[in-house]
Amino acid sequence: MKSSKSWVLGTVSIVAFTIFFLVPFAFIFLIAVKDQQQAAELSFSWPTHFQLWQNLKDTISSRDYILVIAFINSTILTVASVTIMVILGAMVAYILQRRRSRLNGLINLLVLSGLIIPPAVVPTIWVLQRLHIFKTLPGLILVVATFGLAFCILLFRAFIATIPRDLDEAAMIDGAGAVRILRSVIIPQSIPAIVAVTLFHFFFAWNDFFLPLLYLAAKPELQPLSIGIQVYNALYLTQPTLIQAASLMTMAVPVIVFFLAQRAFMRTVVITGVEK
Repeated sequence: MKSSKSWVLGTVSIVAFTIFFLVPFAFIFLIAVKDQQQAAELSFSWPTHFQLWQNLKDTISSRDYILVIAFINSTILTVASVTIMVILGAMVAYILQRRRSRLNGLINLLVLSGLIIPPAVVPTIWVLQRLHIFKTLPGLILVVATFGLAFCILLFRAFIATIPRDLDEAAMIDGAGAVRILRSVIIPQSIPAIVAVTLFHFFFAWNDFFLPLLYLAAKPELQPLSIGIQVYNALYLTQPTLIQAASLMTMAVPVIVFFLAQRAFMRTVVITGVEK
């Protein structure tokens, strides 16, 4: 009985995955490889002439390489924000977990409030203006990095709690300070947590549309790919081949990262969910 239920659930999952992911992806791909005349029909049909490379070249070179610039901005934004968030999250989580003080309760309350309370847009803009980084890429990087910091701290702290304090004490006997213990003991032992945080925040930073729209305003030279693709779609509304080719380029990086990191991510889920 259980095997039949499992078979039915598996079949339903495969069918749902095919309908909601593979079919739209196949439609995008078929439009992207057609010529303009056949693509204008917007039909789910096999192309008579394959023009994928030409469509990709036209997409890349159009509008003074607007998508290339947006791609570079998204790469800088994602890599920088993930790096800052992981470093700060590991440092704060290490101090909170290993060094008890009267301020820990207040700090924990502030961290939890970062998950519960919606982000305050106006005060954040005020702070960025005082730092003279509003409507700049560094300002957006700072906002995106702090947006996921609370989750990062909680995950790191839960994972650091599983690391024996004996390792810290052994490093202290060898003359290691707090920074060296964090770098040589805590970080290597926290690789599963780092992988999980990095993947979650990577997809958030790469695909986020709301924060760049708020904190960059109308600055096309700084816009990431999430906004650049929307602008591109509006400019080339009558050319579906270019729009779908641009969509393929936008989807390529997350899909590649997912397939490259899925084994490490599954190992992370097993370790963080099973080990004590």
